[in-house]
Amino acid sequence: MSIKRTLQQRSDSKCELCGSKENLNVYEVPSSPRSGVEASILICNTCSNQIKDADARDPNHWRCLNDSMWSTVPAVQVMAWRMLQRLKTEGWPQDLLDMMYLDEEMQEWAAAEGDGVDTSDAPVHRDSNGAVLQAGDSVVLIKDLKVKGSSMVAKQGTAVRRISLDHENAEYIEGKVDGQQIVIITKYVKKL
Repeated sequence: MSIKRTLQQRSDSKCELCGSKENLNVYEVPSSPRSGVEASILICNTCSNQIKDADARDPNHWRCLNDSMWSTVPAVQVMAWRMLQRLKTEGWPQDLLDMMYLDEEMQEWAAAEGDGVDTSDAPVHRDSNGAVLQAGDSVVLIKDLKVKGSSMVAKQGTAVRRISLDHENAEYIEGKVDGQQIVIITKYVKKL
């Protein structure tokens, strides 16, 4: 059985975050220690767009987390916690976070993307055009790059998906190119 079909059965064909029945897609929760169905949730386009784009985020839409945070599905709990953390400045999400309980393993998974961490003095990673890069973004190389310590050359135009950020240096990101994890300098990438 496909992951989407399994998730549709689990969720009764509703968004596992807001309950919508429109435009449902599989969303793989980033930084999951699990895979497949256990690392995925079924969400609508509205939730998906607002998870990925902070500028499109409507805090009132996320009041639905008052219900979904109590889900028995770990991946749903993790995403509810992350979204509440991202909206904490609104005030009301903090009340829900105070009621929410995640065991140690799920707390590590939830915090793996950096939500809930004070980032006021954290470096800001920017691509060659000045766009802010986030963990999990996709970028494309804008020039050929020789990989130190190997004979490999990462070619211009290569897409690097699901990057991770160096939390100490704003000029470095990491990603996989041809199956090899490499460090890339941000001035040589463009956000997709």
